[in-house]
Formats: sequence, C-alpha cells, structure tokens
Amino acid sequence: MNFLARTFSIFMMVLFASGTNALADVSKTLSEEHIKELALEAILENPTIIEEAIQRLQKVRQEQRQAGVKNIIELRRDTLENDPNAPILGNPSGDVTLVEFFDYNCPYCKRAKPELEALLENDTNVRLVFREWPILGAGSVFAARAALAARKQGKYEDFHWALMGFKGRIDETSTMKVARQIGLDIEQLKSDMEDPSITEHIQLSMTLAQDLNITGTPSFVVGDDVFPGLLTRDQLAEVVAENR
Repeated sequence: MNFLARTFSIFMMVLFASGTNALADVSKTLSEEHIKELALEAILENPTIIEEAIQRLQKVRQEQRQAGVKNIIELRRDTLENDPNAPILGNPSGDVTLVEFFDYNCPYCKRAKPELEALLENDTNVRLVFREWPILGAGSVFAARAALAARKQGKYEDFHWALMGFKGRIDETSTMKVARQIGLDIEQLKSDMEDPSITEHIQLSMTLAQDLNITGTPSFVVGDDVFPGLLTRDQLAEVVAENR
C-alpha cells in the first residue's frame, strides 16, 4: 500500500470513527473513485489534515480502550479491591481503595515509595492494596515471593518498604540481606515462600494486569481508572479526592 493509499485509509477511518454523517451522504451520489479523488485532493492541498486525522483516530481508540477498561474494572472490582490474598496497608476500612501493581526492581516503583508513604501519612482513610507483579527478572520473582511469605511473620509492611528503599539490584542475595536486617527468621521465610497462596497471588496479578491492559510498573487502579506510571503525592491525593 503506497503513501497516498495509507493516508486515505486513515482519513476514512477517522471519518467513520468520529460518527461523521457527511461521508455517508456524499457516498449516495458519488462513486468510490470520485470520493477517493476528493479525499486525496483535500489531503494534498492541506497536508496537516494527516496529523489531525491521526490525532483524532488515536483519541477515538484511546476512548474505546478506556471504556473497555472501565467495564473490566467494574467486573473485577471485588477481586482488585478485596482479594484476601493481597496485602493491605493504610486503613483497612478506608473509604477509597488504591491498588498498586509494582516490581521491586522497578526504579519508578522505588521513587513511588516516599509518595505513597506521604499519602498514607496525610490521609488516614485510604486503603492501599498491593499487587506483587514481578516482571523484571528472576530477582524480582524471588523478592516478591519473599515479601509475600513475610506475612506469616507479620512483617510484610516493614519488608516491603525496606526492599523498596534498597539501593541497587534486588536479587536473592540482597533480598535475604534485607530480610535479616528487619529481623525475619530466614529459615521460616524460605519455607513459607513455598506456600501455594504466593503463586496464586502472583498469577492473579499477571491475569489482572493483562485484563486491564497494564503494561508496566508502577500502575495504579483507583475507582474506574488505571493510572500508568509514577504519580506524585499531590497527584495521588487528587485522584483519591476525586474518587472520594
């Protein structure tokens, strides 16, 4: 397909996607070839129409994706917000639930640490649900399993923040180093890491991320929306306030 044909295709797709009735009316009286000639003539006379058409098409597709995600969130809301196998920080009875998908080797997740801590400190009515989503290698998987296993010793929160605050690559060695520093029983931790509930949590995180079209970390789900990427404490507070 040559450039003009591709351009024409984009132009026509935008017209249909935007609900334009003009094309349908014109098509009743003009042949397909004549319509193509008119469209291409307009494009050649005003090349910026290409950029405008692409932007409109992207907007339409984004709106369609967002509508689809909202529907999926509604269907999976109970699992997202009330999974008994997911760690909850903040106020367990809070009026707004914030769900974070994260990886211990994600630099932006590490940067989100002080932002989330500030949110929880300033707003005592937020439920923060963690979805361990280790997508950055074997070290991330090991750390996620260890963190979830720390629940058996009542130290998930301490372990989580310590891992997020660790400077350097998180792998088996650094994970166990942090575990010792916060006082975890290492032998019990290793045993608890084999609990099937840990595998279930990680697998569910994978499924939810795929369903919600989440492609990177950190990603936050609040209300009916997914917010990909790092959010500052002010942005988090704004999102929470809007949903409240």
